[in-house]
Amino acid sequence: MSLGPMMLDVAGTSLTSEDREILAHPLIGGVILFARNYENPQQVKSLIKEIHALRKTPLLIAVDQEGGRVQRFREGFTRLPAAADLGVMYNKDRNLAIQLAEQTGWINAAELREVGADLNFAPVLDLDYATSSVIGDRSFHRSPEVVADIAHSYMRGMQQAGMSAVGKHFPGHGAIAADSHEMISIDERSFNDIRNEDMLAFERMIHFGMPAIMIAHIIYSQCHDQAAGFSGYWLRDILRGELDFQGAIFTDDLSMKGAAVLGDIVERAQASLEAGCDMFLVCNDRDAAIQVLDAIKPEVNPASNSRLLRLQGRRVDNAGPVRDTQRWHQAAKAVESYSLKETLDLGL
Repeated sequence: MSLGPMMLDVAGTSLTSEDREILAHPLIGGVILFARNYENPQQVKSLIKEIHALRKTPLLIAVDQEGGRVQRFREGFTRLPAAADLGVMYNKDRNLAIQLAEQTGWINAAELREVGADLNFAPVLDLDYATSSVIGDRSFHRSPEVVADIAHSYMRGMQQAGMSAVGKHFPGHGAIAADSHEMISIDERSFNDIRNEDMLAFERMIHFGMPAIMIAHIIYSQCHDQAAGFSGYWLRDILRGELDFQGAIFTDDLSMKGAAVLGDIVERAQASLEAGCDMFLVCNDRDAAIQVLDAIKPEVNPASNSRLLRLQGRRVDNAGPVRDTQRWHQAAKAVESYSLKETLDLGL
């Protein structure tokens, strides 16, 4: 049983013959779904089932379903508030916010698991410095202690629904104004500043058992000359070594402008693996994905493969559709109770 280290996307709401051929390649280990892959719950459930059936060891199916601006599946799914709304609630009533976070994590994951998705690239663990437009209300709070407190409950709710959480974007994306989707991004703070602020939320979540982490496409120039996802310093020395993280490490999308600090797409993919990533993402660029498939020889890393296999969605027995359960109705009411505003989709 093995999963390759590459995650990529598919074009539409059903698989093409090219999709099927590519997904059979041994370098592939997962598929990330976007809004363009979604029409309704039944359609996406059929798509996921088709993808899972392609391989003896089913590919991981991931989605960015944070809530607020970043929610890929909407029609037929609970509309989730922005993460910052939980932070606002926390400032008023910590205990209530913690309860709401667990209910939100559960309903989010329960609906995703019902259609077959394995993991969600959430929650965001970045701090809200009121600086980064791309993070902004995707962050729970400015305080790393509060972020970890809320995220712990959110992750617990996800786990109860049978889904793994993926904290992002290590070691912290919230302190810079630049959007790493659009440009090369540099954070000039010292290691101590990053360690004592941004990394604290990740450290606590690691101690709480966070199973996976996504890396930021940012150069932390006072610490290392490579972007974090290509840096053995950040991944092996700090994340694995100092913080003792035992879970899976994902890159962010290697097609992003922030990843362009290192050569072409093949060089980026190779560098991420050499630095210690378990799975790299190549999204929204099929030609680039094919270049990687043609250039990189599949090799099974037993430790990495074990970490990825642990992320496969777990079955949670329900008597029927999740929306028919008392817990869903309670959670849906809870989610609706703290939403502060309508948010526009962020096209990431």
